[in-house]
Formats: sequence, C-alpha cells, structure tokens
Amino acid sequence: MTPPTPSGSDPKKKAAKAAKSVKKAAEKVTAPRKAAKEAAVKKAAAEETVTKKAAAKKTTAKKAVAKKTTATKAVAATKKSAAKKTTPERATAKKTPAVKTGAAKSTPAKSTPAKTGTAKTTAAQTGATKPVPAKKAPASVPPKTAPAKTTAPKPTAAKNPAKKAPAKKAVTAKASTTKATTAKATTTKAAATKAATTKAAAKKVTAKRAPAKKVAAEKVTPKKVAAEKITAPSAAEPPEAPAPLGEVTVSPAVDAGDRERLLAGTHHEPHAVLGAHPVPGGIAFRAYRPYALSVTVVAGDLRAELHDDGDGFFSGLLSLREVPEYRLLVAYEGATQDIEDAYAFLPALGDLDLHLIGEGRHEQLWTALGAQPMTHQGVTGTRFTVWAPNARGVRVAGTFNFWDGAAFPMRSLGGTGVWELFAPGIGEGELYKFEITRPDGSKTLRADPLARRTEVPPNTSSVIDTSRHEWHDQEWLERRGQAPAHEAPFSVYEIHLPSWRPGLTYRQLAEQLPAYVKDLGFTHVELMPVAEHPFGGSWGYQVTGFYAPTARLGTPDDFKYLVDALHQAGIGVLMDWVPAHFPRDDWALAEFDGRPLYEHEDPLRSAHPDWGTLEFDYGRREVRNFLVANAIYWCEEFHIDGLRVDAVASMLYLDYSREPGQWIPNVHGGRENLDAVDFLQEMNATVYRRVPGVVTIAEESTAWDGVTRATHHKGPGGFGGLGFGLKWNMGWMHDSLGYVQHDPIHRKYHHHEMTFSMVYAYSENYVLPISHDEVVHGKRSLVSKMPGDWWQQRATHRAYLAFMWAHPGKQLLFMGQEFAQGAEWSEAHGPDWWLLDPAYGAEPDHRGVRDLVRDLNTVYRHTPALWERDTDPAGFRWVVGDAAEDNVFAFLRYDAEGTPLLAVSNFSPVVRHDYRIGVPDDIPAWHESLNTDAAPYGGTDLTNPHTLKPDATPWHGHPASIHLTLPPLATVWLRPA
Repeated sequence: MTPPTPSGSDPKKKAAKAAKSVKKAAEKVTAPRKAAKEAAVKKAAAEETVTKKAAAKKTTAKKAVAKKTTATKAVAATKKSAAKKTTPERATAKKTPAVKTGAAKSTPAKSTPAKTGTAKTTAAQTGATKPVPAKKAPASVPPKTAPAKTTAPKPTAAKNPAKKAPAKKAVTAKASTTKATTAKATTTKAAATKAATTKAAAKKVTAKRAPAKKVAAEKVTPKKVAAEKITAPSAAEPPEAPAPLGEVTVSPAVDAGDRERLLAGTHHEPHAVLGAHPVPGGIAFRAYRPYALSVTVVAGDLRAELHDDGDGFFSGLLSLREVPEYRLLVAYEGATQDIEDAYAFLPALGDLDLHLIGEGRHEQLWTALGAQPMTHQGVTGTRFTVWAPNARGVRVAGTFNFWDGAAFPMRSLGGTGVWELFAPGIGEGELYKFEITRPDGSKTLRADPLARRTEVPPNTSSVIDTSRHEWHDQEWLERRGQAPAHEAPFSVYEIHLPSWRPGLTYRQLAEQLPAYVKDLGFTHVELMPVAEHPFGGSWGYQVTGFYAPTARLGTPDDFKYLVDALHQAGIGVLMDWVPAHFPRDDWALAEFDGRPLYEHEDPLRSAHPDWGTLEFDYGRREVRNFLVANAIYWCEEFHIDGLRVDAVASMLYLDYSREPGQWIPNVHGGRENLDAVDFLQEMNATVYRRVPGVVTIAEESTAWDGVTRATHHKGPGGFGGLGFGLKWNMGWMHDSLGYVQHDPIHRKYHHHEMTFSMVYAYSENYVLPISHDEVVHGKRSLVSKMPGDWWQQRATHRAYLAFMWAHPGKQLLFMGQEFAQGAEWSEAHGPDWWLLDPAYGAEPDHRGVRDLVRDLNTVYRHTPALWERDTDPAGFRWVVGDAAEDNVFAFLRYDAEGTPLLAVSNFSPVVRHDYRIGVPDDIPAWHESLNTDAAPYGGTDLTNPHTLKPDATPWHGHPASIHLTLPPLATVWLRPA
C-alpha cells in the first residue's frame, strides 16, 4: 500500500506525535540507563520543533555522541535521509531496498536506513514505536550493481521525477521535519558527518548491550531493540571498522520492486537481492522464507536475528567489512532449520556450458541441465538448471519445500534462457518440479525435461538421482566394435520389457532375460521404448521423460544392471528411440514455458495428424541439441549398443499424413523437411563419433534415398546420406507377409512378392523386421496369419522363418513369435508362456518352433555366408526365382571366401520328390544343415539325410545339379559337405 503524502500536514501535530513515539522508545531501554535515555528523548523531541535547519545540522550529531542514545540517532537518520533525497540521480543508483515501514519488528541498530524520504523507517529503528502494519514505503527500483557499491552519493542539481516520485509518497508518523529538511539540505558533508557519528554511536550501544544477551539465537519480541540481537565478536576477531566519513548507510530491506517480483515469482536475478551483499554501512542480509517465524544469521560467534519485514521477508544490516561465511537458522512453528543460504553461492554452471548450450552444441547436455547432486563451494547440495527462455520467472518446488517454490526462485543466466539455482542440503531421492511463470503471468508446474529419474506413473514428479552402478561389461565393449553391424551376425529379439514377464523388475529380468535370449542364440535384444511415458497403452512411444528409464520397473541403476547382465551374457542391447513426437500432457514438454518451445511454433508443423501428439522443432538449435544429446546419453550412460529410431518417415516429409493445404513447402518448393534431415545427420554423425561400436537403425517406410549412406556422400537428389547404420526393410516385410497369407493355390499369382525385395536389396543396409507392429491391432500373430489347419499354419510359420534368416539382411523377431503364439500380443499380459507348459497338450508344437528358432540362430552365427556379405551383391545369387507354379524359391549365399550356402523353400503343401536344383560344379558334395520339416520341430520328418553329390547336368543356369526331396511347406539349408 502507498501511504498518504505529508503535504499539508500540521508540523506541530507531527512533532508531538514524534515526541510521543520517542518517549515510548525510551521506556523500552534497560533500567540502569532509563533516566539518561528519558532526558535524551525529551531533548530530541524538543529539538524537532525548533528551526529545521540549525538544530538539524549540528545539535543532533553532538547529542548522539555525548549521550549515546537511540533517540538522537533517529534525528540523525532523518537528516541523512534528507541529504540523500537531494541527489536523486546518484542516490537511486545505489541499491536501496524497500522497507516495510509498518513492520512489527525493528531492524538492527546498525542498519540505519537511507531510503529516500522514509523517515518513518528511521524512527522505527530506535525500537521506540510500534508502527502501523498496514503502511509500506515503496521505493524506486535500483540498478542491479548497487549492493556492491560502498561510496557515498554525491549531491547533484539534476533531478529525476520518475525516480523521485515514489519517495515523495513515503510518509512516516514519527519524523515531522523530513520534508523541510530535505528541501533545505545544502551539502552532503553535513549529512555524511551526522551519519558517521550516528553509526559510531550505534556501534557503541551495541557493543555494550551485547554481552548481556547470553543466548543470541533466542527469539526477540518485536518491541525489543534490534541491536540487542547481535552478539559481539570474540576478542580474537578484529574490531569492526566504523563507517568512513561521508558514507551513508542504507536500509537492508528488500526494495519494493524486487519484493513484488519475488512474491509474484517473476524475478530474473534473486541472488542480487537475497543473501548477503556489501552496501554502504556494512553487509546487508536478506532472506525470503515464507511461513518462517524468524531468521537468524550465524557467522562464527556472531548471531543476528533479522528483522521481520512481513510476507516472509527478513533483513538486517551488520557493520562488517566483508561478507562472512554464514548460515541461517530458520525457525518455523515447532521446528528450526540450520541451513546454508542458497543465495550465497555463485552460479554452479560454467561459462563453457552456457556457451555450448547457446550454440546448441552441448553433447553432454545432461551434465549441465536438470538436477545434479554436487559439492559446490565446499557445500553439498543439488544444482537445478532448466531451459525456459520465455519464462518470466522459474522456481523450484518439491518435497524439500512442501511443494511451495516461493522461497526457491532461480536466476536467469544471460541470454541462453537457462535458469539456475544451487540448493544446499538437498540430495537424491527428493521429488521436484519447476514452477514456471508464463509470459501472461499464469503459472505452470512442469516435470524436468532432463530428469534422469521419475516417479512411477501415473505420478509425474522428477526425482533427484545419482548413479552408483559399477559396470562389469568392459570385455563386451572392447569387442563390440570389431566389425560393423552390417558385416556381422545380427539377429534381434524384440521385447516389451513391462510385459515380457509381467511384474518383474529390471533386476529380476536380469536373472531371466539374458539366459533365455542366450539359449535361443539371438545376438541382440531390442527394447521397445524404455524412456518414461505416462500411458502404458502407448507401449512407450509417447515419451515425456526422454532422459529417464521408466520407473515402472525400477531405478536407472536397476536398468543399468539389466544392460550389464545382458552384456556379460554376450548379448547386445538395442533401444527404441522416439525423437519424432511427444504427447501434449500439460506437465511435460508441451508449451513448456508458456509458448511453443520444443514443438514448432507453426501449428501446421507442430501437430502430428496421426497420433494427436506434437512434433519437435528440428530447426531450433536448442531442441536439436536436446535430442542429439539424448541419443548420446543412452549410449554413454547406459552402454546401449544401438538406437532404433522410430517413425523416421514422419520426420522427413512435411506432407506426411497431411492433405494439400495442410502443409507448407520448404524453401526449394519441395516436401522434404530440411530441418529434420539436418537433425538426423547431426545425430548419426555425433553418435558414431562419440561412441564407437554402436549402430543406429531407421524405421523408414519410404524409398528415401541414402538412409544408410554416409552423411558426407551426396546422392542423386543432392542430399547427403542420413548416416544410419541399418534400415528396417518395411517393403520386404509387407510383401513377404502378404505372400504367405495367401492360400497356397493362389501363391503362384503373388510369386513376385517374394522375389521383388532382391531388386533393391543392396540400396540400403537392411534389417528384416517381424516386429510388434505386425502382430497387433487385428493383424493377428505370425502363425495365425498363415492359412490352413493348425499343422499347415505351424509348417508355414517355420518355413517362413528359415526363408527370412537366409535372405540378405539382418533379422528381427518379436517376442512370442519364437514359439508360435496364436494370440495377438497385449501389453497387459505379454506372451502366452503357458503354451510352453508341459501340462498343456499342444506344448510340443510350440516348443518345436522355439527349438527351430534356436537352431536357426546357431547355424546362422556359425555360417558367415548368411551375414558377412549382406550388403554386397556378390554375396547372393538366385538359383530358382521363377518357379511360381511350384511355389519354390532357391538361392545361394556366399561368404567373403566364396563358401556358399544353398537355401530352398517350398511354400506348397505337397512333397516334391527328386526335385532338381542347379548348383556350382566346384562343390563336390552337399549336406543338409537345417530342415524345418524335421520331427523335433513338429514336422513330418521328410529330410535329406545322406550326402548329396551333384551330377554334371546343367540346371537353372548352373553347370551342375542335385536332386532333393522338398518337404511340404518347408525350407531346407544345405552346405558344402
């Protein structure tokens, strides 16, 4: 509130009121000095009614020294305030925080306020009068550098009406001479002399009274003299230096403008206001602790209870040469906290970090942003940092402050948009969020975008975390990069961790999953998205916590334990990564700081038309940095061996799932999203540079040129390659599944669907995926897609898997398909493991398929012809590619040494005896290494048990040929004997 102006007031009434106030103050003084102080009070009151020039200039200062009374101090302070008011231009340049003049408690005696035109505050410091609580004295907002400035202001003729206006409204009921004195103040010297004299007197009073106070931290009632709250320094400490002549002390209280911004949560630099700051007259201590009963500064033997300025603000001015090491005792109802002051610390984020963030090139962004437990300036705590460039203010709320972030405002670090706060005494396990004040003044509570741990959904808080996992996979890491993925055995078991064995944690999975996958012979597992997501039904593809493994299964260290266990079992770990979009949850990334930030500002480019989500703004360097660093984070911090990047096609095309008029062409008039291209190239190049041995895999469903081409090699379209290591062959998956779903009698009309893939097989480095997407949403499980009875379904299932394993490209099979699960997968209950229960009648049928998968992987890993030249046309040759009437396919695979493997598939339900197949003439004999119709797999056991020797009859374009028995709905592999 703004108090009324003093203009037109009766000087006599004001003098009488001031005399009465001073008299009350005198009555508060201790008994031994009561008589002397009463006399001083009467004399001071009389002096206030005399001529406002002579008496104010000389008599007051002399009386202050001679009598050492607080009453004369009030008069001197009034003159000092008047002197300051004569120099509005320079005075306002000094940081003169606002004082709540109606406060119920008095400020320390040393902290004589110099607030322009605020004589009421000066009088209050004598402790003589209980002021009116409803009135406050606003002040102009000082520059940020004011606290460090200690020189006295110089008088100047220039006046600044804008600066002076608030001061004119500051009225007190205890200083009737303020206005006249201000108008007639002629020199700074007189005011400065009085200020120095008054300060010296106040120090003497303090020194004499201090020994009488045995318990310095004891709560003092509002009417007690503030000087009594300060314990004198020990004899070993150097005596405090008196204020030099000409120095004018200032009020320690928070300026009205700063106070308003702190209360509103819109202050950009709370550290410049709160904490301890050198000011004229000593060190000003300020604290903002809502709900606190008292705040006491403890610095060595010095204990000083700060003045309660109301609304949770506390302040005090101590006559110290420099800012000491200090702590705060904060008393609440029933409890007292002994804490370090968060606003006594320098920024815990370095200039290099800020520079890299501003450039969008911080490759370890997770070490700079988020919640980082650390030791800073010798104190343990947590550094909170967040990027929110549009925010008017940011505060930290959490379990450590009862989710009230008022006392934890963060500071803005330059133009990077980064906000920072080091909070001492706060450690791991605490929950937190960022309270952001939007540009429109509204507030939003947001989870940390770089939180490394979260609550278990549906709870959404971030959790402070420190990793303590010790890795034991060094041997794996050393050998994983010996050969690039496209030239190494690479068969993948795709898993949805929460439902693989429902109810198991990461650590419990570590006891079962590595053994199971190793037994089946897969080289890698691919985990469907592990990053935190709010809705389990999204299977993890709508991510809110990009840097946090889902808490559903345990902590980040628990997840590291699982990865470590898989590596020790010789199994690589791939992870689905989702940089294409994110959900609209109002506690996550959507309009994070009140405006589009992570999403594109153009609604036509931000809203994903298929999934109801938002697309990232890949053209913004900070957003690109967020995603690139995230890819590196999983590979470096969790030892992930590869990232399968989801929905790449939706990123590459501006018109993806959009009708004409719903998208805007790029600068060249095309439909390519050039920002997304740049992002993917940067991500791949950076990951491969920083983490040798990893592989990135694109789920890209179009014929985009150069998905797995190096980024510096340009293709026909003028684009450099995207830089992926592998790409999912969605075309092969679609065509081959379409073929096997046809009834055998109709397959001859779709024969090309099984051969077309070889037309483009070497355009990219391919993975052949039978993924989760193909066994849900009414598409049926793999075995259920097959026509015919149960036996024919299983037989076709087996034949198809062997055809897939022999085809150029890497293999991926979703969980449950390895034992021919008949039902679609559901995240609610996972695979139907009961099908493998020996008590189940059809258990041998399912176990047989699983045994086949094990043998496929075993032969595959030991046969370089099946993987060594997957991307080299010289590694493949058709033998029979046009036998549509027979539903037969036969081809040769070669390793780097030229050693072949012959794969023959019969997708008809009839036995083909003595079927002639052309072969090279340099192989003297062949033997059957795998037959999907073998009895252990559930087949009819029609095999070729004997060595097969070719004869000189040319066939299928080869100089020699062999005769085979082709089982129905089966695939046979033969190798040189």
